[in-house]
Amino acid sequence: MKKKVLVLTGGGDCPGLNAVIRGIVKRAAQTTDWEVIGSKEAYNGVLSNPQEIVTLDNRAVAGIHVIGGTIIGTTNKGGPFNWAVQQPDGSWKNEDRSAELVKRLQELNVEAIISIGGDGSQRISQQLVEKGLKIVGVPKTIDNDLSATDFTFGFQTAVQIASDAFDKLVTTAASHHRVMILEVMGREAGWIALHTAMSGGAEVCLIPEIPYNIQKIAEKVNSRYNNGKGFVNIVIAEGAKPQGGGISGMKSTEVGYENLRLAGAAYRLSAELKAVGCKADIRETVLGHIQRGGSPSAFDRVLATQFGVKAFEMVLAGEFGRMVTYKNNNISTVTLQEAVSNYNFVDVNSYIVKAARGVGISFGD
Repeated sequence: MKKKVLVLTGGGDCPGLNAVIRGIVKRAAQTTDWEVIGSKEAYNGVLSNPQEIVTLDNRAVAGIHVIGGTIIGTTNKGGPFNWAVQQPDGSWKNEDRSAELVKRLQELNVEAIISIGGDGSQRISQQLVEKGLKIVGVPKTIDNDLSATDFTFGFQTAVQIASDAFDKLVTTAASHHRVMILEVMGREAGWIALHTAMSGGAEVCLIPEIPYNIQKIAEKVNSRYNNGKGFVNIVIAEGAKPQGGGISGMKSTEVGYENLRLAGAAYRLSAELKAVGCKADIRETVLGHIQRGGSPSAFDRVLATQFGVKAFEMVLAGEFGRMVTYKNNNISTVTLQEAVSNYNFVDVNSYIVKAARGVGISFGD
């Protein structure tokens, strides 16, 4: 009987997930004693009744590396330690089903697990490793907020999508002499905003790591206008905040979704600029989930494929409780504990920030 490795994708979707799955399956196909199965929507497939487990072979993954999303689905709600269960009165209560998960995996004769996900998913992986499961992690997030790896797949594609949108806003801003504000994703990290601003040539870039002074931004905007002629393009991260203020967001009403739903940074900035006397026409564009969809870039396809191959080779070598990483142009590994120990904020003293300032980009500070 062949050994089974279970693959799952958790957290938000992003371009490159399918390329990782394909890399795992193609590498496993070169062995004679392993088969790959997938759990639908992270661990939900194992815990649901009936179970949703699919076979992942060469036929199932043929050509999927160019397709966005994930063929086995994903979820960013709940998890085995916080499973939402509706009570008789209609309310919801979180239950710990991790022990049941371990039992079901044993019944499925699963020898190892490859968990593809971001910070939250890998924290769950570490908890399950402590319960005795053999898990290998693969880093995934468009936010690039895992410090143990130089890049996460999905990030470069998100930046390319945002940059394409920014380029289009530049021409309409110039045509109408407007201030265009593009809001991008990233949660507490400003990587997408910073890279988009630099690639597009923004005048202003606002990121969570550098709280902004609205007067400084207004001065930058006004310096670009002469008798009403001129234009300004601003990139703002969804987690950006003014000095002395907080991020724009709201508590989610979705069952099982515990993160704050970030929204409104661009519109708040627009209102703040008008409040301090900015006379230019201002328009806001919130890119949202467009950044998560579509075909992955060539860089992300290559990176994700390497991650998939390496993850299965880690299974073969018995390197469990670890996550594959990309450091200094090499594929390596770190412990899951190290992977989630530090959030990958933009270093405000890094050269990329200095370079952005060097080409005249204002961070509003």
